[in-house]
Amino acid sequence: MDLKGRLLGNRYEIIEKIGNGGMATVYKAKCHVLNRYVAIKILRDEFTTDEEFIKRFEVEAQSAASITHPNIVSVYDVGVDGNLYYIVMELIKGKTLKEIIVEEKGPLPWKWSVNIAIQIASALEIAHKNHIIHRDIKPHNIIITEDGVAKVTDFGIAKAVSNSTITAFGTTIGSVHYFSPEHARGGFTDEKSDLYSLGVVMYEMLTGRVPFDADTPVSVALKHMQEEPIAAKDVNPNIPSAVNDIIMKALKKDTNLRYQNATAMLLDLRRALKDPEGNFVDNNEYSGDFPTQRISTLGEEEGKGPKATQKNGKNKKPNKFIKFIKEHKVLSSIIGLILLFIISLGATVGIANLTRPKEVAIPDLVGKTVDEAKQILEENKLIYVEGEPEYSTEYEAGKIISQDPQYVENRKIRQNTEVKVIVSLGTETTTVPKLKGLTKEEAEDAAEEANIKLEIVEETSKTVEAGIIIEQEIEEGETVNAGDTVKVYLSIGTGIEQVVVTSVFGKTEDVAKQTLTDLGLDVVVEYEEDNSKENGIVLKQSIASGQTVDKGSKITITVNKRDELKNGTVTINVKSITGYQDKITETDDEGNEVEKNNTPKDVTLRVTVNDEQVENTTVKENVTNKTVNVSGRGTITIKVYIDGSLKKTVEMNLNNTTTLTIE
Repeated sequence: MDLKGRLLGNRYEIIEKIGNGGMATVYKAKCHVLNRYVAIKILRDEFTTDEEFIKRFEVEAQSAASITHPNIVSVYDVGVDGNLYYIVMELIKGKTLKEIIVEEKGPLPWKWSVNIAIQIASALEIAHKNHIIHRDIKPHNIIITEDGVAKVTDFGIAKAVSNSTITAFGTTIGSVHYFSPEHARGGFTDEKSDLYSLGVVMYEMLTGRVPFDADTPVSVALKHMQEEPIAAKDVNPNIPSAVNDIIMKALKKDTNLRYQNATAMLLDLRRALKDPEGNFVDNNEYSGDFPTQRISTLGEEEGKGPKATQKNGKNKKPNKFIKFIKEHKVLSSIIGLILLFIISLGATVGIANLTRPKEVAIPDLVGKTVDEAKQILEENKLIYVEGEPEYSTEYEAGKIISQDPQYVENRKIRQNTEVKVIVSLGTETTTVPKLKGLTKEEAEDAAEEANIKLEIVEETSKTVEAGIIIEQEIEEGETVNAGDTVKVYLSIGTGIEQVVVTSVFGKTEDVAKQTLTDLGLDVVVEYEEDNSKENGIVLKQSIASGQTVDKGSKITITVNKRDELKNGTVTINVKSITGYQDKITETDDEGNEVEKNNTPKDVTLRVTVNDEQVENTTVKENVTNKTVNVSGRGTITIKVYIDGSLKKTVEMNLNNTTTLTIE
């Protein structure tokens, strides 16, 4: 179906198709209400015929729309137009993580990969806190922007599909290569399922392949449920050991052995960037309940009794005590109850008192090193248990931040009690991002991602438009403590009323001046001659139409001013110009000077007006009153040539009565 040009919801104009998915087709569209470009996912026809799915889809999509996070693709709207069900989302410029993995044809840099994993885990953390499970985390659903920011898309939608009655398409939603074991077997999925999928994504980024692969989706699903993956570090020895430990913990089949929440995984990922070869990931095997054991009954010794007898292949007769019990069942029951009461009472009173641990004062471990804390607890016969480490500005790395139970003077606990401590990772540092030039919202997002706080100070500016950060007190790239505050200055504009300049091009001078003056602008008029345009109209304006400026700003308009065409006459005294003499003196044969009349010669007289020829004739060099007609607008330039040589240049303001003698 070609939807190009269609208007959905009387608001979203489809521009072009930009992608296909197992569940929807993605289009670029323009929102005519907010005048911005968006991405629209339109559900495929096979999903729109299921009413139950549509209900779940709307609920889940609306829920996902409530999440705001820099690493989650924003959902703006959910709607239906005819038989088209659609989701309106943030339009991202970038590539999917899958495209990047395919292009690289091998492992990606480990630091880059861990940073991407941190951003994905951060997105999952906020979603899980809002009780939203993704259920389809895979590189195809992660977009890396041109600035290197990871954006997770399709939150909550996979749940709508997996819970719907459209089971025939279940295997096409997402990819089984990234399913958790419980997802693959169709069991209960929760936050830990998303973390397993993130482990698969990390595995693929750092090794260039998925942990399980086979010819069919069913075979892949079985491997997720039954086989252990090859350690990522065995595939790519360049992976730091701490990063490998994080991946393998996320890929545990037993959910009790995985990270229990995204926050815990985030802590290890961030620590891995600082201590890539550290041994801090808790990958200990989970010790559950012991297996059920059979306790021998009265009259049975080890390897004896009816069952033991059968097991050993012998047919021994029951002893006399057993025979008595069988023959006196009621009496035996009464005796048994009495014995049971006595034994229980003895166990409660006597044995318990004998085995009860001694009490010791709770030691104060806060501020101690791990070794010191372990030694103190060991001396008091208490059990050292370490929780997830945390960053601290108060305690240096390796020292105890807190303990449970807390230290209270004179308070005691029994020996063999667990004391859980939280160890400091030291002060968390972060890099100040570029804030100058961003909008307030963009700066707040960047600050949140960098784990810093903003102090926003509003300030007027004549050079920076309102809503843009003018300056930041701590420069981009500097290292600060996480949680520190960075002061930025936000432009509120000039503080002067703004006006939008209108076009006065082609209007008369008076109309143009009035129009711009009414806007509150200071109008300056300049004149220019353009013979191709109508006289008296505006040829140009110094501030373009549509531009926003301060009220009272100066604007210059240029008006076409053409002088009228006028005629005049010029009298040229050729004799004066050539220097012709009526009498000349010559020397006769005897050497005497004799004066006689001069004979004039013919010369060529040429006259131009503004370099255009108006006269070209032959005259005698003694002519004194050669008249030439001239015409022009305003001031003209007249040039006189004798025999091709320029003799005179005259400028004059021409009018219809002008007469001029050029000598």
